[in-house]
Amino acid sequence: MLASISPFGERARAQRWALTATAFIVASTLAGTALGAALGSLGALGALVAKTTLSHHPVALALLACFAVAGLVFDARVGGVRVPGPARQVNENWLTTYRGWVYGAGFGAQLGAAFTTIVPSSITYVAFACCTLSGSIAAGCLIGATFGAARALPILLTRHAHDPGALRALLSRVDEAFPRARSLVVVSQSAALVLALVALVHSAAA
Repeated sequence: MLASISPFGERARAQRWALTATAFIVASTLAGTALGAALGSLGALGALVAKTTLSHHPVALALLACFAVAGLVFDARVGGVRVPGPARQVNENWLTTYRGWVYGAGFGAQLGAAFTTIVPSSITYVAFACCTLSGSIAAGCLIGATFGAARALPILLTRHAHDPGALRALLSRVDEAFPRARSLVVVSQSAALVLALVALVHSAAA
């Protein structure tokens, strides 16, 4: 998206970058919120049937820990395994077919929906597992909205890319930052694993 939606690219297509980027961010956030709400509703229904709070239930905590462990294995590609998910990307033909706000919203919705395009990291699965295991629609919405916004906001990095040189320099800096971002994801997922295990031990001792 950074290479496709920039002030330079939008100007070449006679579109307004601010409008396209706004549509992209809003649609991604709303799509993440909708998915989180749906999964939170499913968890709330499960909590109603089980007559307990899922977020404190040992089985839910154990499942979250299992998701985190499996995710770390997938991300490390142990045994050659890769993070499961579709191999497709957004259709870049939209860039020359529709207005900026249309493809901005379309691309954003697909990214915010998490599993309609390639899944870059297993933390996506962990995040939306939390939506369900929270057993709360409100929590699901919050998690989903955070995911959708976080996936879309990097588009703002392109705001100064008004020419090919600036865009190439930006993409080069993004490539250089990728290892650090990947490490941050691993640390975050490891923290989720530790918290789930601590809560599981506390729940078992209670």
